[in-house]
Amino acid sequence: MKKYFYLVAILFIGLAFTSCSDSDDPADNNQEEKDAAMQAITNQYVNNVIFPIYKELATESNNLFNKIVDAKAKLRANTLTQANIDDICATFLKARSAWERSEAFLYGAATDWGIDPHIDTWPLDLTALAKALSNAEIIEDLDDLDNGGIDNVRANVGESQLGFHGIEFILFRDGNARQLAKLQGVEDNPNFEERNITGEQELIFAAAVAGDLRDKCYQLEVSWLGDEAPKAHVDRVEECEFNTTVGGGNLYYGENMVKATQPGSTYSTWRGVMSTILVAGCSNICAEVAGQKIGQAYLGTDVNYIESPYSKKSYFDFFDNISSIKYSLYGQTSNSVNGSSIMAYLQRYNSDLANKLQTKLNDALSALETAKAGTPFVDDYHSANAKNAMDAINALDDVINEASSWIAAN
Repeated sequence: MKKYFYLVAILFIGLAFTSCSDSDDPADNNQEEKDAAMQAITNQYVNNVIFPIYKELATESNNLFNKIVDAKAKLRANTLTQANIDDICATFLKARSAWERSEAFLYGAATDWGIDPHIDTWPLDLTALAKALSNAEIIEDLDDLDNGGIDNVRANVGESQLGFHGIEFILFRDGNARQLAKLQGVEDNPNFEERNITGEQELIFAAAVAGDLRDKCYQLEVSWLGDEAPKAHVDRVEECEFNTTVGGGNLYYGENMVKATQPGSTYSTWRGVMSTILVAGCSNICAEVAGQKIGQAYLGTDVNYIESPYSKKSYFDFFDNISSIKYSLYGQTSNSVNGSSIMAYLQRYNSDLANKLQTKLNDALSALETAKAGTPFVDDYHSANAKNAMDAINALDDVINEASSWIAAN
């Protein structure tokens, strides 16, 4: 699959910041010019936001899998060290951050192929996990990774125990890396009482789950990048017989978006692409973070509905989620606005709205920065920090939808 850069991207960069306010110049309202600008925005967004984040996610999830497999062997050989565990935890957090920074584009493959719930369901069902880990037949089936262990975890373990959070429970406790002595002994969580589940059994499970996590992250990468993904990743996805094209057709998700208005693409207009980025992507994750990830516990709807409770990284997850919105608006994974981006487009054609959107984005990120520096969400989910973050994210959501409506009408 080819890189999706077009001359319009170069043309739009030159004109993006020509004006910082609304203009009465008829050229500014030229629909062909705006369509060209939106095409350039789409190319920039796909190639410089979605692609690099999914590449990072695939790389770090593979690193996590390899390190857990290595830890399993070292535990058996009595050579596992605390430094090994700490390193695995650091790798987990890198993979986790990449995933959370992808959540402003959960539409597409992550949704179509059920990848999101498969690798990121919470709360973790500890009762079911304890039952699975105490089943000698299941553990034996998961142990041989070269002969179906990863397939067996997909077939025999429910989503409420898989993905990031099943691994998180084994690697972290009370916000810290698991202590070596604990992995060398018997699991002492109350849900595991009298089951005599060992650290070895837990690492057998974690290795198989990490393999499944890696495979699903490969599926995301290949679904968007197609042949631009590493051949080893493409081969593994084909071996797993995972779906990777839009509607089972001929286009990968990146191709489908940058080829909007062309035969075969599911996008008939460039404004439709902008709506997808802003509403299906950015607004959707705003609503989830404020209403579900924070709101469920804060409002008392479900005080157990807390993401990343064992690593105590909930606010870090939320910050990464809003960062994914920033990248989507900026057209690149940095703190600066690219000339071919939604934010630059708004700055050119409606600077008041652009400034409003920037202010609300800054407010949401600032509220989460404050929350990150305070008490972890799991320890104080009814705090002022949680309320301030929830309110700021809801305010950002309102302006994102306002921006989408304005682009659609203009």
